[in-house]
Amino acid sequence: MTANDSLKELFKVLRDQGASYMIVGSYSSNFYGIPRSTKDADLVVSVDATILQEVAKHLPDGIRFEEQGFFEMVTATRKELLLVDGSDFQIELFHLSEDDFDQARFQRRVKINLPSFGEVWLPTAEDVVIQKLRWALGASRSKDFDDVVAVLKMQNALDFIHIEKWCGEHGTLALLAEAREAAA
Repeated sequence: MTANDSLKELFKVLRDQGASYMIVGSYSSNFYGIPRSTKDADLVVSVDATILQEVAKHLPDGIRFEEQGFFEMVTATRKELLLVDGSDFQIELFHLSEDDFDQARFQRRVKINLPSFGEVWLPTAEDVVIQKLRWALGASRSKDFDDVVAVLKMQNALDFIHIEKWCGEHGTLALLAEAREAAA
């Protein structure tokens, strides 16, 4: 099963089980910026234990939950790992946290029709920039900064009032300025 096939199947299961989600990480920055390869997909999910169990029961052959859940240090939330048999590709399901920004970006998410997947939920381009800057600062990962630069290059009409508000709260205004300069 390919990475895109596994995601398409997962999105169908999530829809069928009434699970609220959004695609984050490199898949969301690829949509708004310049695509790059990745060996995983990240989703934020707002689910209770019952829905999560139903999702697990309805996964197609070839996709399975790792038995152990994890605590993610950068986001300070729980995550579940889904493995795709015969592949290095993984899907990480991050539980929606109580963080104010996490809650706000989930409320602002938008439904997009992607040819490979059908209708799916993504954060706004602005919220991708904000979160990627948090990751760039918190995890010291240059690829997150590069993703921000790519989104800034490709998106012409961003709400910088919104971006700067959250970057001010997260201490990432200097990184935003660097990214804007690199994108110019």
